[in-house]
Amino acid sequence: MAVPTARDVVRQLFPPPRLPLSEGTVWGVALSLMAVVLLLDVLTPATLAVGTLLTASVAFAALGASRRTAWQLTGLAVLANLIAGVWNGVRDGVETPDAANRAVSILAVLLVGYLTIRARAASERAAALVEEERQLRRERALRGLAEDMGGPLGQTEFVERAAAALLKLTGARRVEIGAVDRAMLRAPHALARAPGTDSAIPSRLDTRVPLEFLAHPVGSGDVWATDGGQVFLARLRRPTQGDLLVILTAPQTPPSLTGEAIRALQPLLERTTLLDDLRANREQLAEQGELLRDLVYAFSHDLRTPLLANAMNMQAALKGAYGPLPEDYRATLANGLQANETLLDLADQLLLVARYESGEAAGEDRHRVDLRGLTLSVVNDLRPHAQARRVTLDLHLDGAQVRGDRHDLRRAVQNLLDNAIKFSPPGGTVGLSLAADGDEAVLTVQDEGSGVPPGREGRLFQRFRSGGAGGGTGLGLYLTRRIAEAHGGSVRYSRTAQARSLFTLALPLETRHE
Repeated sequence: MAVPTARDVVRQLFPPPRLPLSEGTVWGVALSLMAVVLLLDVLTPATLAVGTLLTASVAFAALGASRRTAWQLTGLAVLANLIAGVWNGVRDGVETPDAANRAVSILAVLLVGYLTIRARAASERAAALVEEERQLRRERALRGLAEDMGGPLGQTEFVERAAAALLKLTGARRVEIGAVDRAMLRAPHALARAPGTDSAIPSRLDTRVPLEFLAHPVGSGDVWATDGGQVFLARLRRPTQGDLLVILTAPQTPPSLTGEAIRALQPLLERTTLLDDLRANREQLAEQGELLRDLVYAFSHDLRTPLLANAMNMQAALKGAYGPLPEDYRATLANGLQANETLLDLADQLLLVARYESGEAAGEDRHRVDLRGLTLSVVNDLRPHAQARRVTLDLHLDGAQVRGDRHDLRRAVQNLLDNAIKFSPPGGTVGLSLAADGDEAVLTVQDEGSGVPPGREGRLFQRFRSGGAGGGTGLGLYLTRRIAEAHGGSVRYSRTAQARSLFTLALPLETRHE
């Protein structure tokens, strides 16, 4: 069994319409036939009942374009029967069988007229159904075109999809689309061929387009034919660049359907310009972001070297490497050393921000981390700071194992505890607890500070959004959130019933054994 080709499918979808005869043709033939029958009826004896043949002229009305014609021809046939009956009665006399024959002729005309009108109505309904079916199939074909062109498309993708969709819709042998630049066909370009067509015929890319392809005849609509009707052409307008030329070889659909398809593609093409612009802007922003990241890397890395050297010199001076120093100078060196440590911490945070912003931190190897031991190490490092501010550390730490990057997790815990010490009033208490809750390790840090002002909680964990009264770089809590999320956890802020600030860091517990 032969497989139907694209042309067969298109012919089934869009069969050529069968038009009725014109009104003038129907009237001419019907009246001529009626005149002949009337003449025979008048010239022959009444016993022959030739008037029955008048039904032929009425039946011919079924080929007309309206039921009104059938009604009119039926009335004329009845009138012709009456005229012939009267003429025959005057000439031959009125006999009962002749009158009966004449009555049968009139009834036959009326019956044929009624049946003709019913047939005409049924034919009109059938034609309407056929037209509705054709319109439905046409709409389905156009909807299929829209589905084939779905999704965000740049101009290159649009041209490729459009060529394939038009080939499917029109049943053409070839569909080629390209930009016209100085009578040459340029990219974006695409060529779609129907199965079984000669693939040896080259594309027209980077070749001169024939002049007859470039000329758009006046009044030809969106689609026009050339090359003896074998090639159909259309244009897709681009506002800032040369138009796209659509070349269809031997399409099987009417030009009107192809024109509708071209009109449906036009707004989609206009959107591709916006998408291409967005892509270009995104690439530009990515390049700028990469440049800024590299600058942050270079700045943070290069900043550490002189800061470390400066810190070593100040520590050596405080230890007496340069002899006895006045107390005022020693205090100045101590303040400078503290400022130096602040700058070193800022450099570390900037490096970590750059890593997380670029996505480099997400792919690093993770190991089992003892969260309790890590927290105690942070407490030991920050205890002098707490003592200097006369802040008491209240610890309740249970054992908990998590999987992650030890350095980054230490930074997250340190940021929370350092903030709590910084914003606690002198003589206050910072509570630090660690416990397992279900499948999570939950670390809470509670302080007696003034808390986050109302309305600023939602921005607390964003970049450069310092929530406390003491200010800061605005990177600590942001980094804590990014580290928590990168490890499959979360961090949140709340205010307790005793008006204390509570930060909660939740991380997935490590359950596997190495």
